Amino acid sequence: MTIFEQESMFSTGNAEPAQISRNAVPPVTALETAFPAGLVSAAAERESWRKEVHRPATHTHKWWAQRLGSVFRGILAAAVAESEQDAVECYSNALRLEDLVVCDPFAGSGTTLAEAAKLGAKVVGRDINPVATLVQRQALAQWDLARLESVYKQVEARVRRDIDELHRDKHGRTVLYYFWVALAQCPHCPPSSPPVELFSRYVFAQHAYPKKYPNSKAICPHCHAVEIVNVVEDKQMECGSCGQVSSLTGPVNRAVMTCQQGHETKVLDSLGDQPPKMRMYAKQVLSNDGTRLYEPIDDFDIALYEKAERLLAEQVEHLVLPAGTLDDGYNTRQAIRWNYREWKHFFNARQLYSMGLLGSAIRDLDSSPEREALATLFSGVLEFNNLFCSFKGEGTGAVRHMFSNHVLKPERTPLEAHPWGAPVSSGSFSTLYKSRILRAWEYKQQPHDLVPVDGKPERAYNLSVPLSLQLGSAEDLQHQRSSAYVQCGSSASFDLPNNSVDLVITDPPFMDNVHYSELADFFHAWLRQIQPFDDYPTDVGTTRHTEEVQSADPGEFGHAIAAVWKECARILKPSGILAFTFHQARIAGWIELVKALEAAGLVVTAVQPVKAEMSTSTIKSSAANPSNLDSIVVCRQADQVTSALPTTASAVRKRAVTALRECLDAGISVGYADVESVIRGSVLALHTLPDCTASLEELSIDAEREVFKAATELNVESRKSSREAGRS
Repeated sequence: MTIFEQESMFSTGNAEPAQISRNAVPPVTALETAFPAGLVSAAAERESWRKEVHRPATHTHKWWAQRLGSVFRGILAAAVAESEQDAVECYSNALRLEDLVVCDPFAGSGTTLAEAAKLGAKVVGRDINPVATLVQRQALAQWDLARLESVYKQVEARVRRDIDELHRDKHGRTVLYYFWVALAQCPHCPPSSPPVELFSRYVFAQHAYPKKYPNSKAICPHCHAVEIVNVVEDKQMECGSCGQVSSLTGPVNRAVMTCQQGHETKVLDSLGDQPPKMRMYAKQVLSNDGTRLYEPIDDFDIALYEKAERLLAEQVEHLVLPAGTLDDGYNTRQAIRWNYREWKHFFNARQLYSMGLLGSAIRDLDSSPEREALATLFSGVLEFNNLFCSFKGEGTGAVRHMFSNHVLKPERTPLEAHPWGAPVSSGSFSTLYKSRILRAWEYKQQPHDLVPVDGKPERAYNLSVPLSLQLGSAEDLQHQRSSAYVQCGSSASFDLPNNSVDLVITDPPFMDNVHYSELADFFHAWLRQIQPFDDYPTDVGTTRHTEEVQSADPGEFGHAIAAVWKECARILKPSGILAFTFHQARIAGWIELVKALEAAGLVVTAVQPVKAEMSTSTIKSSAANPSNLDSIVVCRQADQVTSALPTTASAVRKRAVTALRECLDAGISVGYADVESVIRGSVLALHTLPDCTASLEELSIDAEREVFKAATELNVESRKSSREAGRS
């Protein structure tokens, strides 16, 4: 039994699943007429809580808005089925898409590619960002376990001892985490005055459930001793080392700091022209009996860090280190305001040296899929080992990774972890090797899926083929030498023949401010020094691209996505379908999307609701009307629409309400924003019909009326004020 089998032993029973083969897209599909939204959404709901466990092959590395495999399995099944019952059978059994080619022009983490490959289809993936391409390649690539273990041990033999030596205390015990605090000089005090330590609270380690476990660790602001406080009852602490009594509240309140003399200053105004200096104040040590101890920093710790600084300076020419500067953008602006202008500023000297050693060991391995897997793992470890990480506390994974916000948010009290790690570590190379790489390898050998069993989604085996593909070129795909072609580049121009793809299934970027390339540059700054695969771009300092389909400006978004839809229409077979998931709170986004589809000669034949990717998103839960559903927009080329479609706003609203009610009946939460998005999309999509005479402006008015009617029928209320609603 391998290390993860205990988590995945469920079987649907002794009966073998039915074998279903499909080699063509029907003239009218269940995806267009009777999508099993409730069944698919119920499986997706369960998957959304632990996506990395249910679909580990597509979670070997960070990517944003990673979609649910259950949803895309459902889309693929319904796209080759002729009725709802047929779609349910295809979804729940061993479906094989023989000889079908499935393309994803916005492949992201590779969800579509993995789900289609598991069903035996040939797959084509394209993404404009090379970091995303790397993640897709891992989802599909064939790894040999013996070679994987061999290259891992080569890396371990080369670097582990040196990294361990820099993460120990004076007794030789492993230090799991170092706690740091940013410093700022009060501009109103003499330069010789002590800097302000930018604590909001002096409590730095508490349990995830403080009411149940109130005893926590605090740092004395006078002597830096570690004290135990009761966070439920205590408002101040008395230090057992220096005897001083202090408040638990630190000198920083939101954006303002107060020095010992009482001067108030905005933190940013006190930094000067450099990133904030940092001071170590505590550490978590792994004792010989396995308990974790919090201790103050001593002279040995300071000397050890200074040793890391010297080693970095001496070996800088031989290490893999981040290269490049931050460019201005929505996601980078906050970091730049804190004077983090180069990617190397995101790390302290010990992190740079340790990760530099690790990166160079992987760089020097012989080229192979297994080397590429370790390069991906290395990149993923960066997310947990930088100055933008923080401590989550006891009772949960210790490291809060740097992308817990969608922007690069500087930390005033960062956490430095042991990058190689111990078995109890969080976010380390050794632990992520097991939880990401080995788990993905196991899943690839025997994929599992969530399918209905006695009315509930349960894990089942033997429905999918192994994920172990030889990646090839477009020519290899066309000449049957490979079943997977994954390339980095603009999807406005594919090197595929006309009419060569059966299904285009994708999840395009939404019209918003989150530009993934601005965040992916953090990884690219290191990966370009390693070159994980042959075509990985090493000569450019950014993954940003002029043809990215990502903009909060409706016109720019529409122009960019129209070029991709036109190319998709070119490569689609006449019988083919384009289907994609979409959610847009702003009606302007739907308008631009409809214009883009029309420009490509595509007609929307259905808009189906389905569970969206995340149930636990902080951004979603904090919204006035949080969204829980996406819309599946289904399109055909205009001359291939063979059945009569609803032609009025009222008719498409009724169809949408039926599907939304199916989601509700399956226990899926449906909010006002979901009703808005699905109904707006359904009504505006009427404009793509060849005989539609209503303008988009007229349809927009109709859409708002139908949203109100649908929400009333479904008993869903908006939590926005009338003023906010007018801006959506």
